[in-house]
Parts: sequence; C-alpha cells; structure tokens
Amino acid sequence: MRAIDYFDRGHDRDPERPCLIDAESGETLSFAQVGALTRRIAVALHAAGFRDQQPIALYGPNSAIMMVALLAIWRANGQWVPVNTRNAIDANAAYLDYVSCGWLFYHSSQTKDVAALKARVPSLSRFVCLDRAQDGDPSLDQFIANCDVDSLPDFSDPFGKPDDIVGLFPTGGTTGPSKGVVVTNLGWGTMVETLAAAVDGRTDTPVSLVVAPITHAAGPVALATLSLGAAQVILPGFDAAAVLDAIERHGITHVYMPPTALYSLLDAPELPDSDTKSLKIFLLVGSPVSPEKLRRAVQFFGPCLCQAYGQVESPMIVTWLSPEDVAAAAAGDRPERLASCGRPTRPVTVAIMDEDGNLLPDGETGELVVRGVLVSREYYEMPQATAEIRTHGWHHTGDIARCDADGYLYIVDRKKDMVVSGGFNVFTAEVEAALTELPQVRECAVIGIPHEKWGEAVHAIVVADNIGETEIIAHAKARLGGVKAPKSVAFVPSIPRTAAGKMDKKALRAAWWTGARMVN
Repeated sequence: MRAIDYFDRGHDRDPERPCLIDAESGETLSFAQVGALTRRIAVALHAAGFRDQQPIALYGPNSAIMMVALLAIWRANGQWVPVNTRNAIDANAAYLDYVSCGWLFYHSSQTKDVAALKARVPSLSRFVCLDRAQDGDPSLDQFIANCDVDSLPDFSDPFGKPDDIVGLFPTGGTTGPSKGVVVTNLGWGTMVETLAAAVDGRTDTPVSLVVAPITHAAGPVALATLSLGAAQVILPGFDAAAVLDAIERHGITHVYMPPTALYSLLDAPELPDSDTKSLKIFLLVGSPVSPEKLRRAVQFFGPCLCQAYGQVESPMIVTWLSPEDVAAAAAGDRPERLASCGRPTRPVTVAIMDEDGNLLPDGETGELVVRGVLVSREYYEMPQATAEIRTHGWHHTGDIARCDADGYLYIVDRKKDMVVSGGFNVFTAEVEAALTELPQVRECAVIGIPHEKWGEAVHAIVVADNIGETEIIAHAKARLGGVKAPKSVAFVPSIPRTAAGKMDKKALRAAWWTGARMVN
C-alpha cells in the first residue's frame, strides 16, 4: 500500500468525522475536507510541472495545514523530504542540495530561513507559502485555485507500488552531515500497519495528540492513527501545560512523545489537577526511558504507557513494549522490564552480534542487528555507507543491547557512547538509569572524560535540585559498584540537545576532548 492509502482507509470509515483539529487556530477539518484538499494540491502540483516521484520538502511548525501538505505530497506520489526547522540553516541547505530537492512548501514564519535556502540550494525552484502569498511565492489558496480534481492520475498499481519512494529521511547528523535514508512504500506501509495494530482496539473514538514535530516521528504516528480514523489534535510545539490542557479538553486517547517531554510533564505543577483518564496509549520513542520515571508515569497516567524502538534506517517499531507489560512491571511483576524496549515485532528478525559477525546467545551483550522489510533500502547515493551498515548480511543499528530468555531486549548504550575505563566497558545508559532513580535528579547525561591512569573516567552531567556530588556518587556506587559510578558530577540548568531532541553527547564530550583523543 502507498502512504496515502492509509489516510484513505481512515477517511472511508467516516468521511464526516473530525480529522485535523488545529489547537492554536481552532480550525477543524473533516476527513472529507482533508481528502478534497489533498486532491486539489496534488492536481495543482502536476499542472505546475511536478514530476512523479520528485522530492518535496516541508518547512514550518506543526499545524493542520502542514499535515494536509504532507498528505498531499503522498497523494501526488512525491518523495517527502522532512526538514527540521531547529537545525542550523547550513545543515538544512546542505541536505536539500544533496537530495536535489526541487519543491518547498513552507510557512510564512520561516521566511528568513527560506530566503537563505533559495540562495544556497540551486535545485530548489518552486515554492508555495502555505498560509499567505510571500515574496513572490503563491499562497496555497492561490496555488490550488481552479484545479480540476477529476484530472488526478491514479498513481497506484495492483501491488500498491511497493518500490516507490515515500521519503528521503535525514539521519541525525550528530557525527557528520546527514545521510538520506531511502524509505519505500513497502517498508513504510509495514511500519504503519504494525504500529496501527499495536495501538488499535482500545477505543471506538480515537483522538490523537500531535505535539512532537511532524518532521520527526510524529508524522508516521499520525499516519498510523489516521488509518484508524483518529482525529488529530495538533499543537505547534511542546508546552507541558498546553499538553495537559489538550488531553483534558479534547479527550485525547493516543499520544506520542519523546522521553524528555514525559519528564517535563511529570514535573509540571499542573499535573496533579489534570484529568488524563481518557489516555489509552502514551507512546515513548526516541531514546531510552528512565525506569524510575516510567514507574512514576504509570502512577499519574494509568496503564497506558508503552515503548517502541527503531531508527530512521529501520523505523519506529522494531520492538514493542506494550502498556500491559509496562503496567505489570510498574506494579512489581518483572520490574526489570521497565528498562526494556520490548520484544521484536512480526516484520523483523532481531539478533545480538559481536564485532566479528557472530550471533550471541541470550544474556550476552553486543550490537543489535536487524533483518526484515522494516529495514530501509539504502542511503541515497551512498553505496559505500550502505554496504558498511549491512556487513555480515544484517542491518547494524549501532546500539549495544542484550536479550533475555523471554525475548525482551534491553538497549544498554550506543556503541559510540560506551566508556572504556581502566579496561572495563561502562554503558552510559545503565549509569543514567541509576542516577535518575534519585527523585532530585530530573535529567542526566553520562560521558567519558580524559584520565591519565584509566584512559577515560565516568563523568555525569545532571539537572537536579537539592542534591550534591557526594550523594549522587554514593548512590551510584551502591547500585552499580565503583567502576561504573561517576568519578565526578557537573550540575547544569539544562542538557544540550540535537535538533531532533536527543542529548548531544558529542557537544558534551567536545568540551573535554578538544586537543586530545576525541571520542566520537
């Protein structure tokens, strides 16, 4: 199936049901209205010279019209190029140039950035401003005026065009320029169907909250819940009070957030007085979750918390930890599973591999490797990089993990984040989980810093209230032993993050390793 076919499946359940609810403007569009708009935009694109399977970028904050534009790209059989507005403009320009993007739909709030992109990306030649005419570019209303929706070609075939490209998705780019991950309808559809099946069946009137960037994981989560007929309540960005208000006001049943947003909700003064009983699915994706904070979240939000593991190259739902698993673990039944990312989903085979390509037995620690239709086709125009990440006949995730006897996987670190201190491997995620058990520690990042005797020493950077270095180190020693416990602690008001919202450990390490052996 094509990406747009999943929207149409939700549309056909009830065309008059609310589809997109823009929390900022108050605008509500039904499935029928959204479907008609996407057809008009697709017709206008092809009338203006758009070529089948041409890349199109979206640039702007979350809004209902941004979601409409995304669906219209797929209706026109375009290749979606997500652009994160929080990236440096140089990085975005370099990526758009690399994938030879020719079209850009943008919001007028990004006019300054778009002017820079126009000057720096030779392939960009067509622009549409979604909310108003801007600097010679038509508004969306102007662009779609006088379109004959009956002239839209049928871009599918009896097989759902499995090899057509749904998007060229940038990797995080924390160790260099982003690579373009080529995702086809086959892989994307498998992800959408697997995720939709995991979150379906919990209510007859699903309402999903879109608060993370549509250009990141929130886009595919929205498509999966749209296929179930879920209304999408769209916030322009994360604000804890606004999120809690939206959950209560709209009766939100499904929400996706990265763990950092969950932590902010748990600290929000509005939480104790908020009504969140409508929640059926609270999905956490993007980075490991503190087990202690996950336990607290179940206490506040009920048995709706769940986790998935994936990455751009094998998106979203390689593993699944169900709400039932999380609730049982929080109640004391197999509590160690609060640190798990779940069991492999049906479309993939998952294994643990050592450095020589040998598959390891349960309980052994090594790199998590994946096979199956969720694995992306390739890196765009990078055959060598594609071959390197597929050595030994598996896709290499770069994540260090172990699997228990019941098939539950535990991510213990990124390969590049592991600290080698005095010849011992220290997994930073394990240390971070131990430190966040302390109620005073709101967030922490653990890195290795230079040490004359041990090579690297474990160092913790924490955001905390009313606690000192001695107490933090003592707790870690009691939980993990002297080797893994931090040797030093730095207190900061916030931890730097990448544009994708992940802790920027490269930036944290750079302060210590500049002029020395740099750990990547």
